[in-house]
Amino acid sequence: MISAEWWTAFFFFPLPWIVKWIIPPARSADQTALRVPFYDDLKELGGTKAIGRRKALLSNLLPYLIWFSLLVAASGLHVVGPAIKLPSESRDLMIAVDLSSSMNRTDFRRGNRDIDRLEAIKVVMSDFIERREDDRLGLILFGSQAYLQSPLTYDNTIIATLLGESRIGIAGSKTALGDAIGLAIKRLKDRPAKSRVLILLTDGTNTSGELSPIKAAQLALSVRLKIYTIGIGAEKQIIRGVLGSTKVDPSKDLDEKTLKKIAEITDGRYFRGQDIESLEEIYVLLDQLEPAKSDAATLRPKRALFHWPLGIALFLSTIMAFLYLKKHGIHFPYVNNNSSLPITPPKLSEKKAA
Repeated sequence: MISAEWWTAFFFFPLPWIVKWIIPPARSADQTALRVPFYDDLKELGGTKAIGRRKALLSNLLPYLIWFSLLVAASGLHVVGPAIKLPSESRDLMIAVDLSSSMNRTDFRRGNRDIDRLEAIKVVMSDFIERREDDRLGLILFGSQAYLQSPLTYDNTIIATLLGESRIGIAGSKTALGDAIGLAIKRLKDRPAKSRVLILLTDGTNTSGELSPIKAAQLALSVRLKIYTIGIGAEKQIIRGVLGSTKVDPSKDLDEKTLKKIAEITDGRYFRGQDIESLEEIYVLLDQLEPAKSDAATLRPKRALFHWPLGIALFLSTIMAFLYLKKHGIHFPYVNNNSSLPITPPKLSEKKAA
């Protein structure tokens, strides 16, 4: 879209007619504002050549075209490009997912089939990641050790892909909660303090690693890292056997006390994910607690076009000057670089005589 920054410049278009109407023409040579003493000589030299009506019309029209082109250039003419979405004030959100061997327990149900805990996380987490368009996301996978699967990035597609490709046991069979928090601290400590968030998903208790979860939470508090902990696993499960059905607690190894303490220390919250529906509710609550910015700023780039009407004005001025010189028969004779007069070489006979 083409637009003008200062469109009021076009109000000056009738200015030449106003000046011509206000200021009367000079009645005598003494009243002239500009005197050309050799004008009569030029007139006598060039004569008064008649030009056609088209050339006369062009000569009369050119000054107004030049004036209009200058006004267009002065109006700040520019073209506005398509809107570009700028990153707004975003959060640095790290996601830590437990891949210990206990995550393969199939105590979640999706549709008509039973799924394990990791698959349930993938199903619900993919929608949550997709909604975080304006946040920088990172992914930590932990088992016996914690690994940074992806650093902070605005590319939420790659985060969802890496989470979808994760497998139980690739980081070890145990659970290193403290090390996962410590790795998140290392990656987030240099980021703006108001945007440091860690979402920690686990189904067990700390059984590995060098850093205790409570000590890691205290370190997180020192760098103002807020931690939301999510305990994964159903509260009860029916096991069918040969002698009948047995009710068991599949989440007996879940250390809720420690997870609640971690969230309390870091000013976060603890959530309990017992099934697909509760997990979805948790992520809705997280969206409310750590809202993704939906009103991101946009920029419409501008490209200046003033040089085009300015170039047209210069081109028309050149044509006008050429027509004026041609009308009055003024030509520019060849002038030698070393002399204002042409040099005629001497004849051969004169050279011998010299």
